[in-house]
Amino acid sequence: MASASNSGTDFIRETLREHASDGPYGGRVQTRFPPEPNGFLHIGHAKAITLDFGVADEFGGSCRLRFDDTNPETEDARFVDAIQEDLRWLGIEPGEPAFASDYFGQLHAWAVALIEDGKAYVDDQDAETISENRGGFTTPGVDSPWRDRSVEENLDLFARMKAGEFAEGERVLRAKIDMNHENMQMRDPVMYRIRHKHHFRTGDEWHIYPTYDWAHGQSDAIEGTTHSICTLEFDSHRPLYDWYHEAIGLGGERPRQYEFARLNLTHTVLSKRKLLELVSDDHVDGWDDARMPTLRGLRRRGYPPEAIRAFCSHIGIAKVNGVHEIELLESFVRTHHNTNALRRMAVLDPLEVIITNWPDGQDDIREAINNPEDEAAGTREVPFSGRLFIERDDFMLDPPKKFFRLAPGREVRLRAGYFITCNEVETGADGEVTRLLCTYDPETAGGQAPDGRKVKATIHWVSADHALDVDVMLYDRLFTDSHPGADGADPLASLNPDSREVRSAKAEPAVGDIAPGEVVQFERLGYFARDLDDDPNAAPTLFHRTVGLRDEWANIQKRQGQGGK
Repeated sequence: MASASNSGTDFIRETLREHASDGPYGGRVQTRFPPEPNGFLHIGHAKAITLDFGVADEFGGSCRLRFDDTNPETEDARFVDAIQEDLRWLGIEPGEPAFASDYFGQLHAWAVALIEDGKAYVDDQDAETISENRGGFTTPGVDSPWRDRSVEENLDLFARMKAGEFAEGERVLRAKIDMNHENMQMRDPVMYRIRHKHHFRTGDEWHIYPTYDWAHGQSDAIEGTTHSICTLEFDSHRPLYDWYHEAIGLGGERPRQYEFARLNLTHTVLSKRKLLELVSDDHVDGWDDARMPTLRGLRRRGYPPEAIRAFCSHIGIAKVNGVHEIELLESFVRTHHNTNALRRMAVLDPLEVIITNWPDGQDDIREAINNPEDEAAGTREVPFSGRLFIERDDFMLDPPKKFFRLAPGREVRLRAGYFITCNEVETGADGEVTRLLCTYDPETAGGQAPDGRKVKATIHWVSADHALDVDVMLYDRLFTDSHPGADGADPLASLNPDSREVRSAKAEPAVGDIAPGEVVQFERLGYFARDLDDDPNAAPTLFHRTVGLRDEWANIQKRQGQGGK
């Protein structure tokens, strides 16, 4: 298994170190990652994954992938397959998964035992009444009128619930704890509810399904989990987690729950309900849209799994929720690609250049460096001709003082090519520049002038006669608000209508060798990933811009250093 996290110091690891030397489990460490198979994993899950699998790996233990499949109406086998696929892409080998449904029989047997001990009862109240009678932090709860049913009646009703005799919502099984407990989770929580739904694994065998709180902790116990690591919203559930274990008679080696701060990012929502709304309302093209924070979306965008894991390790484990700038994540992505990505040239907004003194019928081959950060990557051959494309914004008719790129009468360097000088400009009827007529200096092959003269700008280019036509997707933030949904607002109110732009581009021939999913740097433009669905046996058709070249995180740090936030 690939290491999912770097060793470090945080309260989870300190606890594990203490337990390794003098703890309740004889030094044994076993964690679990328990997603519900009703959707796709997102960047927030990546933090839990790197922690759960990472600490188990660091301390010589194991981590179990267990699917919390207790809601048959929303769960599906395709999500089981997708989650395992995403884990493997992230660098985690999950092994043979377990399922909460594997334990339905044992969970039911324990529920019957609690009824027999007078610690659980069948309640005829509907969900709305139960919620209302639970009270509030300053309001005591109200006992159910069925709280003191006899053991015999509760056993009979629970058996009939299991047999499917009652309608959904007609009855539930509740734990009998304390309706005046200061922790709302302890006010007779629901353990089972009736669901006449087909389960993707157990079929129509069950008409009652356990709640998360009842299934989760007991599944941990069955599997031998030592450290059940959850996000902070489950902090108030921990007393119930412990109560259930005590009630069913677990000994001293029962699992212990620990909570950590979940991952939140600026300009991003990670609510499964809101992500579903984005997809179902066609705000995005699907769960793997490159603008989505799902692992599938990030993969399509060209985010490397190594950078995601490194980012999760870097932000660390805390006890207080916070929000991290998305620019920090992008910085990890950029750093990885800067070292590993090949360089290629592409022009996103082509402007034609004719080299008027280029010999008729002559083609040239220029040698370009594949990656200046990796000498072993070598060089490539790039065709050069008398008709080129450059970026339109690399030319200005009337340039301002600090514009050093191409302009009338000005000389620039073509990357890995020659010095060229703009001599004439052709325009259309509307005054838009349509073509540049330039001359080149044949003595400047490779970008150096024998007479030592200097130019102030180097621009990229593509030979028009050899160019590949590709589409590129350019992305902006999906949400204009840095904290979408803050102060109770609807996050979707700040959706960016201009979050994606499609460009028809020209690329050098070597771009044709890029495999689907591979990321390259289009020089001076950013890092781009070939679309995963492109035909690998055909020329590329679509690229997604992963991140630009500018390190926005460094600029944020600089601003914070000058005044903070």
